[in-house]
Amino acid sequence: MKACKGIILAGGTGSRLFPITLSSSKQLLPVYDKPMIYYPLSVLMLAEIRDILIITNLEDLDRFKNLLGDGSQFGINISFAVQAEPKGIPEAFLIGEDFIDNSRVALILGDNLFYGPDFSSKLIHAKDQSAGANIFCKFVSNPSSFGILELDEKNKPISIEEKPKLPKSNFAVTGLYFYDNSVIEISKNLSPSSRGELEITDVNNIYLEKKMLDTTLLGRGFAWLDTGSPDSLLDASSFVQTIEMQQGHKIACLEEIAFMKSWITSKTLLSQAERFEGTNYSNYLKNLIL
Repeated sequence: MKACKGIILAGGTGSRLFPITLSSSKQLLPVYDKPMIYYPLSVLMLAEIRDILIITNLEDLDRFKNLLGDGSQFGINISFAVQAEPKGIPEAFLIGEDFIDNSRVALILGDNLFYGPDFSSKLIHAKDQSAGANIFCKFVSNPSSFGILELDEKNKPISIEEKPKLPKSNFAVTGLYFYDNSVIEISKNLSPSSRGELEITDVNNIYLEKKMLDTTLLGRGFAWLDTGSPDSLLDASSFVQTIEMQQGHKIACLEEIAFMKSWITSKTLLSQAERFEGTNYSNYLKNLIL
């Protein structure tokens, strides 16, 4: 089975959050008790992807390195690349071409948060596909605000339409995608849209035309949160707080995921707990060993 690597696209200016993001990357802002970047990182880890590239702005690069290092404390390998200016989501595959090499690749946007039952098995299934693409789509109540997936009677994709006035379904394309290695050449041959950017919808439509596009539909019981505005950022923090306080388990605790998968030892876990001594996060990590 061909290996799969992961990319987190964490560039951009975060202009919808100004003035909050004038001095910090959006993906370094807190979502309740963890930096935002922890949430997409946890998704890739739940997919059992251990080679991860984070693409960010030059001015934020050192901040990400200081926060995450090389990833060894989480049992993964993290590397970094710079996006000089936002030119569209598919640019991630061009920036990350050498990193991807001949592997499959998963791409997640750095401001997307997912939570729901049996998520890890859905991720691993998409990761282990031998060819083609798999995009994750979520049932939404306001489909005119998203790229919307049209399905046939067997829930197979027919079309993807950006922000349709008359939506053909309620399934929005989220910021989580799995592709085979041909996504690199597909992205190289794209033309910029009227916005002057490469569009991920164009990539997905090429796979659809080739009948190589699969979809993972996230329905009732799943949460997909975009944290791009002040209100949605607050909503995401409140959601995580509510789930963690009710269930007693943390969302996107990277050390916990790594420990449960035997990627790190109890010694490494304890070292992380000691690093955060005096916090609820530290106490949570210590209790994983008991």
